Amino acid sequence: MQPQTTVILDNGASSIKAGLARGPEGDDDDQPKGNSRLVPNAIVRSKGDKTTYFGHQLERCRDYSALHYRLPFEKGYLVDWDAQKAVWDGVFSSEVLNVDTAESSLLITEPYFNLPNIQDVYDQFVFEEYEFHSYHRCTPAATIPFGRLFQTGGPSPPECLVVIDSGFSFTHVVPIINNQIQWYAVKRLDVGGKLLTNQLKELVSYRQWNMMDETYIMNHAKETCCYVSTRFFEDLETCRSNPKKNSIVREYVLPNFSINSHGRVRLPNEELSATDQVLHMENERFTIPELLFRPDDIGLEQSGLAATVAASISLLPHDLRGMFWANIGLIGGSTNFPGFYERLSSELLSLTPVEYDLQIYRSEDAMTEAYRSAFAFANDPAFPTHVVTREEYLEVGSNASRRKFPGWQSSSAPGDAEISKITQESMTEDRGQPSRKPSRPRVRTITAPGRRR
Repeated sequence: MQPQTTVILDNGASSIKAGLARGPEGDDDDQPKGNSRLVPNAIVRSKGDKTTYFGHQLERCRDYSALHYRLPFEKGYLVDWDAQKAVWDGVFSSEVLNVDTAESSLLITEPYFNLPNIQDVYDQFVFEEYEFHSYHRCTPAATIPFGRLFQTGGPSPPECLVVIDSGFSFTHVVPIINNQIQWYAVKRLDVGGKLLTNQLKELVSYRQWNMMDETYIMNHAKETCCYVSTRFFEDLETCRSNPKKNSIVREYVLPNFSINSHGRVRLPNEELSATDQVLHMENERFTIPELLFRPDDIGLEQSGLAATVAASISLLPHDLRGMFWANIGLIGGSTNFPGFYERLSSELLSLTPVEYDLQIYRSEDAMTEAYRSAFAFANDPAFPTHVVTREEYLEVGSNASRRKFPGWQSSSAPGDAEISKITQESMTEDRGQPSRKPSRPRVRTITAPGRRR
């Protein structure tokens, strides 16, 4: 018998989005609001109050200066299982979800191109350490067709879509056909939120204050001050001509934890006290997020995000490419920068073949979009057919998961052989076809509706 409660863990490298789904009869709007929690996926040691915080306990910290992070994820993969277990123990405890794992099912996300040995450890922790009744493991993009990101124009998502997942470690471009990820066309850009924060720390430490140990503060400064420029060279010239007084510069007031004052952007005409320290954010505001579109600025020999999307779609069957260009969705915290959507739309429009329409979908909260889609998947009546039970695992081990969760290493997923053949034929046809240049359609913009608050 399938448990009535499903634990949902969008297990990101920076934060865990956790919650409970009560089955198809649950309230799809109220439950995510009532049960979801955003938990830092780290063990943090504060030099200020000499205290160690595990995951959700970080909200109790009062001195965020010089925090030392121990992250379970390294370069996008889960490698420190002791740290991860400490964070998960807190998530399942009465302080967060208050769930009996033995009487619950689990839906957990994993990194793209996860290694088979690491996947086996996932199975061991789920069934041997926590003794879950059953579980399903998938990537964040695999849950998106079940959510509402692409359902603005109709009751069901499109058959062909592209998900751009810009997270903490990397940015992935993931094409999906009929809820199946087309792994041969998935592309990875080695730029994520962690790299952007580290780059900002280095710039600020070189130009103003030494902030190399202030990861928490600089990450907050990045999220509140940075934006993606749609006219990069003009903004760069504006900052060069008048560095201290221009329309771009912002003053970030550093936190003062002795009086429990957090960092903030200085408001116009705001009076500062004698103890306030100010960080002047000039061209750092837009040169840091620019790395998503120009990774070669720091020596990464990779194309920018728009060219990566175009390269991914070019590997897909020719007859379906128009559907992919018309169904591009944005998820992940790094897509929340102001101007990101406008810049990506502008660059993609110049790369879109003239016979296709371009349409980009975005969520009101891209960071939790994968969680909300996973919640909808867990409430789907067909969800029990996608899980591996503890009995199956005890009988055949991780082979049960390999059969149930076909991943990137699977050589013959349903339809892959036919799709690959069509792709090769279409690539041959493209070389001999003359280019057609009808008038370009207008780009259409869609914002996914938010849930009731």
